[in-house]
Amino acid sequence: MDFENIYIEEDNNLATITINRPKKLNALNKRTIEELHVAFKELDEDRDIKVIIITGSGEKAFVAGADISEFANFSVKEGRQLAAVGQQHLFDFVANLSTPVIAAINGFALGGGLELAMACHFRVASSNARMGLPEVSLGVIPGYGGTQRLPQLVGKGRAMEMIMTAGMIDSDKAFGYGLVNHVVSSEELLPFCMKIASRISNNSSVAIKHAIKAINAGFKYDADGYSVEIDAFGNCFGTDDFKEGTSAFLDKRKADFPGS
Repeated sequence: MDFENIYIEEDNNLATITINRPKKLNALNKRTIEELHVAFKELDEDRDIKVIIITGSGEKAFVAGADISEFANFSVKEGRQLAAVGQQHLFDFVANLSTPVIAAINGFALGGGLELAMACHFRVASSNARMGLPEVSLGVIPGYGGTQRLPQLVGKGRAMEMIMTAGMIDSDKAFGYGLVNHVVSSEELLPFCMKIASRISNNSSVAIKHAIKAINAGFKYDADGYSVEIDAFGNCFGTDDFKEGTSAFLDKRKADFPGS
């Protein structure tokens, strides 16, 4: 697929996806969602890529929301389909990706932008970042998982307030809420994320895949997270990464994980 609205940069075991619609403050439209789906799928299938960072072009916005002009005249059926397809192709897809995904939030992360950041495995924000779910001010609600992931991250009461007021919070409040893991300057944002990504890439990608699956299971109403953890823990014992990791520990050397 030829990308029009995103570009990808690869450096060793790290890939950075940049959403590049600066005139629209990187707003998500159908084309961008499809491009992101393809990019995440291809990078997840690339065994050389250990971590993915996603960010927005420029300094104003990570993603300032969905492209409202695309769905302003949608029917009930079309609205449901918009949410269902978006969740399946991008937001749930990213949340369940085997490769760790870090959101580098530079500037505004609003509506679908914040929902995309929340679908990532964790988030780092620049000090000028602003986050919110303003959908109710448009007569609609978050439809890309926002009503589910925000309470999981910040608690029900705070999520209710953020969604019902349609307001924005700054990066310091987001950090206090547990919505982001770190707050750094704009200049430090990508280097900081890359430093974390480098630490992650030193570990077993197979074990990380199992850890992501087990952690996510604890937030699903139809899954027993403890049982998933037990199965995933046991499955690790059959991997080459486990053999290498334990051998390296006993031999007092650095592990060189084969990724299998």
